Amino acid sequence: MRWLTLYARSRRVPASLAAVVISAVAVWALSRGGDEGPGDPRLPVLVLAAGVMAASTGLGGQDLALDRTAAIRWVPRRAAHVLLAGAVVGTVLLTVQTMGESLATTAFVVRDSAGLMGLAALGAALLGGRHAWTLPFAWLAFSFFAPPATSAPMRVATWMLLPPGTAAGTWTALALTVAGTAAYAVAGPRR
Repeated sequence: MRWLTLYARSRRVPASLAAVVISAVAVWALSRGGDEGPGDPRLPVLVLAAGVMAASTGLGGQDLALDRTAAIRWVPRRAAHVLLAGAVVGTVLLTVQTMGESLATTAFVVRDSAGLMGLAALGAALLGGRHAWTLPFAWLAFSFFAPPATSAPMRVATWMLLPPGTAAGTWTALALTVAGTAAYAVAGPRR
């Protein structure tokens, strides 16, 4: 077997990919005929967050001691894993959207999938691979129930629901992507 196949299997990539696709198709099917308009960001954010939470289970390997003692450079592999997982989650939503009505714009999907995956990577570095999903879930829950974003701190806190091109949303997602990817790439998942 090649190292990429072994790496994907040890990180539960096939199961995570299946969960990402199933969640995207399920939410898309449930949203058909709903009364939410195409401008409602909650459904696409829910799809992206579910995908990121499914992908975050692969941010920790089967044996952390083995990962730390391996004779290969983990930093570029970890960074590539985070960025590729975010790209796959966004691509799945954009692909599902081609089957019917559009839930979100491409800019919205790219921004939110990158920011949420960075948040999951930060969760893996701080809490471990098994609990990496908690940060995206907690931030999503807060964003859904937060009051309307009228101040700058509230726009930062609800960045994933803001329209694409909003400075607070874009910069927050970028900061989370860079910080999460860098922390996970350098430190790896917490034990």
